[in-house]
Amino acid sequence: MKTLFDTSVIVAALVESHPMHQRAFPWLKQAKANEFELIVASHTIAELYAVLSILPIKPRISPIIAWKLIHENIEATGKIVSLTPAEYLSVIKQLSRLGLAGGITYDALIAKVAKKTKVERLLTLNTDHFKRIWTEGGKVIISP
Repeated sequence: MKTLFDTSVIVAALVESHPMHQRAFPWLKQAKANEFELIVASHTIAELYAVLSILPIKPRISPIIAWKLIHENIEATGKIVSLTPAEYLSVIKQLSRLGLAGGITYDALIAKVAKKTKVERLLTLNTDHFKRIWTEGGKVIISP
């Protein structure tokens, strides 16, 4: 079963002090045990690095540790899927038609990867965001 992880789930799974860690970590553990196919949008890698390396936690996650977490938990475990330039443009065009702006852009890119790879589950802590931009995603969009 193909399962795409949103950035929010990966951050929660990797950071023990995160309030949703206990809900997200088992999913990452299952992915690492190859209980399902982990899909990650290439955009998520950049977003994940940015978030991990600036989180206001003690001790801070250094850039090298952020990379190590990504490498060991995502790169080594999942399939990273990129969008083409045409797919990026179609997402932006869709957002403009819907009158949506700001951070939802990144969720829309992740949803586009979910559609492209025909995932059975899109795992996110922001289900409402994804349902706004992927109305046909319905039962696919779930929270851990």
